[in-house]
Amino acid sequence: MKYIYLMVLTVLLMAGCDRHKPTADKADDNYQAADSATLKVAVMPTLDCLPLYVAESCGLFEQQGADIRLVPFMAQMDCDTAFVRGHVEAMVTDLVRAERLRQQGIKVGYATATDLSWLLLTAKHARIKQLKQLDDKMIAMTRFSATAMLADQLVDSAGLATERVFRIQVNNVLTRLNMLENGIMDAMLLPEPQATAARLLDSQTLYDTRRDSLFMGVLAVSEVAMADTLRKQQMEALLKAYDQACDSLNERGMAAYKDIVAQQCKVKAQVADSLPQDLTFRHAAAPRQKDIDRAKAWLKRK
Repeated sequence: MKYIYLMVLTVLLMAGCDRHKPTADKADDNYQAADSATLKVAVMPTLDCLPLYVAESCGLFEQQGADIRLVPFMAQMDCDTAFVRGHVEAMVTDLVRAERLRQQGIKVGYATATDLSWLLLTAKHARIKQLKQLDDKMIAMTRFSATAMLADQLVDSAGLATERVFRIQVNNVLTRLNMLENGIMDAMLLPEPQATAARLLDSQTLYDTRRDSLFMGVLAVSEVAMADTLRKQQMEALLKAYDQACDSLNERGMAAYKDIVAQQCKVKAQVADSLPQDLTFRHAAAPRQKDIDRAKAWLKRK
């Protein structure tokens, strides 16, 4: 029965992807309208992008004399597509996806690590309280991403047979959350603030990457674009504004920016009000080598 359900689900997801295809293509008008001198950054509706959203909203980019445009997407793979096609010069992503692009010959550099984290959450209907109960269950994730890496590691740590836990590719983070809300998926890896939205639906938290000091988020840049003096100056200005935004977030707290969270991350005001109080944002700094090595090691096994 599980296999029949999986086949039906796969067909539905593929149909959904075809109907809404291609986020990147639909955004082409935005790219064409953008001034060629503008530094364009692909972003997601996730909390690791909040310093960028705050910098944009508060005019910090302009204060630094930089013309920077944030280009929103709902799925990491669409950020990748825009990046590879040269529609954006930078993107917020994770180290697994970025290292995979490097393996494919794409010239990817790292401007800064970001404060991206994920939680493994289970649907209320699934009644999963422990990792070992993921046997014969479905986990929503994105292939060749940090979520796929984490799913593998968690399955292994629970001593489960890898073929007994079904990884379902759901790229759009909002769709993933909706599937949890509607009882379509048993478990999933979600970033903030979607993880908080899931908790408000009485989802059970089985794992939080912050417990393991795992930092896989990154602002990736095109090394080809950064070879241009203007682009390099724009990125330096962006990082200064990024640090200013981090300082403001840490000093004033999330409550001061809840409207930006709700608007840019596509969540309800209740979610923005319920975010963890201990969230902090670090200044721009290169990703740790051990996190890069972790991504490389997993990709090598795949």
